[in-house]
Amino acid sequence: MRTGIQRIVDSLSLFLIEIGSMTGFTIKIFRQFFRPPLETKEIVRWMYVAGAKTLPLVGITGFIMGLVLTLQSRPVLVNFGAELLLPSMISISIIREISPVITALLCAGKISSGFAAEIGSMKVTEQIDAMEVSGTNPMGFVVASRVLATTIMVPILVIINDAIALIGSYIAASMYGVISFRLFFLEAIKVLSFTDVIPATIKTVIFGFFIGMIGCYKGYNAGHGTEAVGIAANSAVVAASLSIFIIDLVAVQVVELLL
Repeated sequence: MRTGIQRIVDSLSLFLIEIGSMTGFTIKIFRQFFRPPLETKEIVRWMYVAGAKTLPLVGITGFIMGLVLTLQSRPVLVNFGAELLLPSMISISIIREISPVITALLCAGKISSGFAAEIGSMKVTEQIDAMEVSGTNPMGFVVASRVLATTIMVPILVIINDAIALIGSYIAASMYGVISFRLFFLEAIKVLSFTDVIPATIKTVIFGFFIGMIGCYKGYNAGHGTEAVGIAANSAVVAASLSIFIIDLVAVQVVELLL
């Protein structure tokens, strides 16, 4: 019994230590945002890398998501004689909740793990130490540039995912009836309000920050040896995915309280 309790206490202690260390790391990143010089070239480069490498995956997923959601929802609406509500239901579902979370999870698997592996390799090969010796600030050059890039790019990827998902939804809807492209999108857009779009956009910005921050944190604090790089990449995906669900839960509750 004592052994089991001790394990729980040890696990809780390690978790709290990890949270404290991650909080300190986050504060350092925020300081780098306001400390010149701003690594503009690095930020643009990582924006391109994060966006270009993730866009095909996001686009394919968004198209299939809109297609499948429409095919699954249409029979239910037809049974209630509410087929005309299909574009409105799809747009609200995708823009408010499905697209931000799915896109963020894809970015967590693609971007966060990549950051952890790259920075972990730099840590193992002592490139981070070499930067510090040469006078280069690794927190600004390596970490802050990546985090700011993901904070900017994840909302953009979500918007692209929204558009592609609605196109997929229109294709699925047009298979069973004659509906014009213009009418479908007018019905999908007119039901949306600022309370649907603005909270979802703010949420994606937070997703992007944590995806980049967790990936960089896991890589920056990787252990020694090549095995530690794999462990850092794997734990980055798990931690980033879990943080997305927690942030989404908190965001939904906050929006409900404010509205």
